[in-house]
Amino acid sequence: MTMQDELILALESPLTEDLELLFQRHTQDMHADTPPESIHMMPRETLVHPDIDFFVLRDGGRPVGMGAIKRIKDGHGEVKSMHVLTEERGRGLARLLVDRMIDSAQARGYARLSLETGTQEMFLPARKLYERAGFVECGPFADYRLDPYSVFMTLDLTKAD
Repeated sequence: MTMQDELILALESPLTEDLELLFQRHTQDMHADTPPESIHMMPRETLVHPDIDFFVLRDGGRPVGMGAIKRIKDGHGEVKSMHVLTEERGRGLARLLVDRMIDSAQARGYARLSLETGTQEMFLPARKLYERAGFVECGPFADYRLDPYSVFMTLDLTKAD
């Protein structure tokens, strides 16, 4: 059995009990050095919504990563709550998660996928990951405003491979 055989990415409820550690770590990271007014993380309960697809990446049944796509409007989605456990990083799991979320967005008919991430050093690996996946910097979208703690990125899915 290869690593890929044990990895399963599926749509799940964000309220699934064994996701507590993922949400705790995600919340800690978001609050580590970002002012509260610049944190755009959605509370766990609000991720339960018909316009949100919530993905969980499991390794041998254990949740190791999560991410969501929120429908902004027809044809445009936003990546939300993406997180891979620190001790699982370096294995390509974040890239796998991003790639599969992009595939899902394309299958749902989205023409564009956008995201907001931080400007701080701790977010540099995430920004590099998104760049490698084809995202480019853009201006604020949806209800976002310019913020010195935010970087906005987008991916044109009509041109993505």
